[in-house]
Amino acid sequence: MTEAVFRETTAEPVTKSVPLSHLSLELGHLYMEDFEAGPDRLREHFAEVRIWVDAVRASAARRSKRPRISTCFLIDDYFSRFSTPAELIPMVLKEAERAGLAIDYLARESACAVADRIELAESVMHRLVESPPPGSYGSRPPVSQTGWLANGQRTPSMSRSALGEVKGWEPPQETAARNHSVFMDVELWSEKDGRRLWSCPFLAAVWQLARLGLLRHLGEPVLEPQEWKSEEFPHDWDRLPPLIKLTDTTAAFSAYRTCTLLPNRFLAVEDAVRLILDQTDVDAGALQQVADRSGGEGIAVPAPVAQRATYVFYEEPGDSSEAEGT
Repeated sequence: MTEAVFRETTAEPVTKSVPLSHLSLELGHLYMEDFEAGPDRLREHFAEVRIWVDAVRASAARRSKRPRISTCFLIDDYFSRFSTPAELIPMVLKEAERAGLAIDYLARESACAVADRIELAESVMHRLVESPPPGSYGSRPPVSQTGWLANGQRTPSMSRSALGEVKGWEPPQETAARNHSVFMDVELWSEKDGRRLWSCPFLAAVWQLARLGLLRHLGEPVLEPQEWKSEEFPHDWDRLPPLIKLTDTTAAFSAYRTCTLLPNRFLAVEDAVRLILDQTDVDAGALQQVADRSGGEGIAVPAPVAQRATYVFYEEPGDSSEAEGT
């Protein structure tokens, strides 16, 4: 005899879809010291970015005759808060326009940690699935305890065997190494005065998931853009919505693929982002929606989420040493 199983429909949240462009093109996110350097630094950035924007658009046109491309820009208000939205945003928009560029969507980096009272970074952290290295026996504490995520086996600590013999040094090993290992160990957060400070790579990984339309909270889309019609911006970052739409573009914020234009000093950070994306158990419903819609449009989308994110790193003149925060 088969027993019937009854479930309330509200017990299984439905994953709601989000509109999708073909490409989300990020026109950069810079350190606060870049903004502090003034309009000349921004002018230099956008002038360089413009060269690559044209190339990226041409590449997108090879995949679709009429590609839907939205642009975005991320401002750091998480690690430091230089100036105010009222002073900084008009300067960014003016210099972008001077280079012939329009920023469709502008986001606050703090929104990658918390947006609309939803702990986005915490939510993504709980979706991390570590890739177990060959021969491991669970002796390493989980990422939820350590705050560190690796792409393989760390160098074992020096120890003595049962017979008192000191074991020699062993190298780290990448789990999916091809001939030779490229081992990475990424810090996802630190603790200071009882407060968790999320790292640049981890917030950037949350940002990529948002741009790819893969973030959900109880099935609901998160970090949705709010239209901003006013020419005035608030004097307090907390009064600015997490993500705002600045133009009348019909291209959606989220997209099948992302492309990010950055100075080459961000290369290590974005390598770490891809490692995090490779070990994130993304919402299955959101993934299926992207697969169905891209298939219906005849658009090829890579199955691994990390491969949906592409980059252009440009060389900066002068000193490009990396600073803290982003």
